[in-house]
Amino acid sequence: MVDSNNVELGFVEKTDSHLLCSFHFPSKVGGKPSWLSLSPLPSNKDLECSKCGKILSFLMQVYCPFEESPKAFHRALFVFVCRNVVCCSKNNNENFCVLRSQLPRNNDFYSPEPPKKETDGPSAKFYQDLCVVCGLRGSKRCARCQSATYCSKEHQEADWKTGHKAVCKSNVPTPASAETVSRIKVYPDCNFPEYELITEPEILPNETEKEKSEEDKLKEYEEFMKSKAAESVLPDSAAKDLEKMAVSDNSQDQVFMKFKERIQDEQEQVLRYQRNGMPLWVSECHIPKDGDIPNCSCGLPRTFEFQIMPQLLTYLEVDSLGDSIDWGTLCIYTCSGSCDIGNNYHKEFLWKQDFSDSNI
Repeated sequence: MVDSNNVELGFVEKTDSHLLCSFHFPSKVGGKPSWLSLSPLPSNKDLECSKCGKILSFLMQVYCPFEESPKAFHRALFVFVCRNVVCCSKNNNENFCVLRSQLPRNNDFYSPEPPKKETDGPSAKFYQDLCVVCGLRGSKRCARCQSATYCSKEHQEADWKTGHKAVCKSNVPTPASAETVSRIKVYPDCNFPEYELITEPEILPNETEKEKSEEDKLKEYEEFMKSKAAESVLPDSAAKDLEKMAVSDNSQDQVFMKFKERIQDEQEQVLRYQRNGMPLWVSECHIPKDGDIPNCSCGLPRTFEFQIMPQLLTYLEVDSLGDSIDWGTLCIYTCSGSCDIGNNYHKEFLWKQDFSDSNI
C-alpha cells in the first residue's frame, strides 16, 4: 500500500495462514497479529479495554510503508477492539486501540532481501512467549505441561476448553507440529475469523449528471418551501420552522446519500486507504472539529490515513439477536511525520462515527 492521492479499497479473502506470517509483511483481518517489530511487543496493559479491563481482540493490521522516511521502510498499523458488547458505545472510541510499528530496511529482525521460502522467516515467538490463543505476550504458563503460555486466565480457560485439556501432559514439551496447529486453531470467542486484506484502486464512474440531478432536486425542494405553495398549506411560523428542519435533515441525508452512492459499485469494501485524504463520513453528526484529533506525542499533528468500513462486521461473525459490537466507520489518524519510535509500538488515534438514528 503506497501513499497516493487516490483511494485504495480493501477487500477480504481467505488464504493459507502461513502466507500471513510476519516476514511476509501482510495486511490482514482477524486471527492473531503478525507483529512487525518482533521485540519488544506492546505491553498487555496497553491492550486492555479502558472500560472493562479485558484484553482487546486483534481486529486488523495494514501494511503501509512511509516512503518519506527511511526509518519506516517497513510500517504497519494494528487495530484492536474489545469484544465485550457493553463497552461498545455510540460515537465512543474507548474500546479501541491503534498501534503503529515501523522499521528501517536494515533492522534487527528481517533480511533486506525477500525470504527464500514461504515458511522461512523470523517470528515474535523467537524473542518472547506468546499467548497461544491471541498472539499477545504470554506471561502466564500452564501449570501442568509448563509449555502453553497465555496472556490471561480467560484465554487459558478458552484453550483448555478448545482442546488443550486433551493433549496437556505434565512437563512434556509441546511438539513443533503443535505450533503450526495453534496458529490455525480457532477460538471463536476470542479471535475474529482470519482473512487476507487485499487492495485495489477505487475507480469512480462519471456521476456528473447524477450529482447535478440531486442538486436540482434539493434546489427545487428549498424553493418550494419558500414559495406561497408552502405558505398556503402551513401556518407562516410552521412553514419557516419546517424549512429550517428540511435543510438540516436534508444536509444529514446528503452526507449519508453520498456515502451510499460512493460505495454502491464496490459494496464489499471493508477499508478505504488515503493517507492525508478525507474520510467518507456516514453522517453529518460527530465529525471531528479543530482540536478533536490530538497531536502525536512527538508534537506533530496527526492526519487521516484510512477508515474501516461497516461492511467488515459481516465477515467478523459478530451479529446476534441481542447487542453486538458495531460502528458506522472507524477513522485512523496517525503522526504526519511517522516519527521515529525504534522497535517499539506507538499508540495512534481512532475516531469512531456511528450512523445517525435517522439512517438506521
